Amino acid sequence: MPNALLIALSHNRRLRAFAERSPLGRRMARRFVAGESLADALAAVEASRGAGVTATLDHLGENVTTPAAAEQAAASAVESLEALHAGGFEANVSVKLTQFGLDLNAALVQRLLRSVAERAAALGGFVRVDMEGSAYTDRTLELVLATHAAGLPVGTVLQSALRRTAGDAERLIAAGIRIRLVKGAYREPVSLAFATKAEVDGSYRWLTERLLAAGNYPAIATHDPNIIAATLGAARQQGLPPERFEFQMLYGIRRDLQASLRRQGWRVRVYVPYGAEWYPYFMRRLAERPANLLFLLRNLLR
Repeated sequence: MPNALLIALSHNRRLRAFAERSPLGRRMARRFVAGESLADALAAVEASRGAGVTATLDHLGENVTTPAAAEQAAASAVESLEALHAGGFEANVSVKLTQFGLDLNAALVQRLLRSVAERAAALGGFVRVDMEGSAYTDRTLELVLATHAAGLPVGTVLQSALRRTAGDAERLIAAGIRIRLVKGAYREPVSLAFATKAEVDGSYRWLTERLLAAGNYPAIATHDPNIIAATLGAARQQGLPPERFEFQMLYGIRRDLQASLRRQGWRVRVYVPYGAEWYPYFMRRLAERPANLLFLLRNLLR
C-alpha cells in the first residue's frame, strides 16, 4: 500500500472510529503503542529501564476541538510527569500543541504549555514539543522559543524532510533549545519538502553533524542503521562523549539496535506512546516503513 494512501487514511474519521473500537485494531496497534492506560505506559518504561534505556511518554491525541479537551490533554501530561517522578523515572514527556488547542486559541495553548513545563521544572523533568504538519511549524517554534525564554525546560522536534529545517535549526541552536531530529512522517508538497529519500537522508546527515557540533544535547531519532553509523562516525570524529547527545527510537521498533547502542555505551531513549486515540499515530508508523505493515500482516495471518 503506498505511503501516501496510509497517510490519507490516517485522517479518515470513520475508519479511525471503527479501528479504535475494534479489538482487532487494538491488538494490531500494540506493536507500536504501549497500551491505553498510564499504567501500561509505565510498565513499558520499567521494561526499558531494565535494558538501560530511558523513556519519554506521549499521551496520544491531536487536533482537539474544544477548550475542555485541551485542558484535559494538559492535565494528562502533568499526570504522566508526576507518575514518572513517583516511580523513580526521569519526568520526561512529549506533547503535541494541537492537543493543547493550537487550532483553537493562541492564549490557551500558551497557558497550557507553560503550566505543563512549570510542573516539569518542579520535578526536574523535561517537555518535548512534537512537530506536526508544516501548517503548524511557525506557531510551534514561536511557542517553544517563548516558553524556553521564560526559563522552562522545553525542547522541540525538527524534520529533515522540510526544506526550511536548516534555518530553523540555527535559530534553535542559538537559543540553546534541545532538538530532536526526525525525518518526518507528514505528507507535504514538494515546494516545502524534499521529494526523494536520498534528499531527506542527506538533509538528516548534514543536520546531525551540525547538531552534534553545536546543539544542546540533541536527540538523534532514527532506526536507520546507515544513519546511526554515520552519527557514530561524526561523534567519534568530533571527540564527543556519550553524555553529549542521545539516540531516540520508537516503542516496538528495532530493540536490537537499542541494545547494540547501549552495549557500546551510547545513550538511548525510547518514545513510549499510550492512550485510546492511537489511530493517527499508528497509521503514520505503517506509512514510514513498508516492513512495519508486512510485520503486522504476517502476524495477523497467523
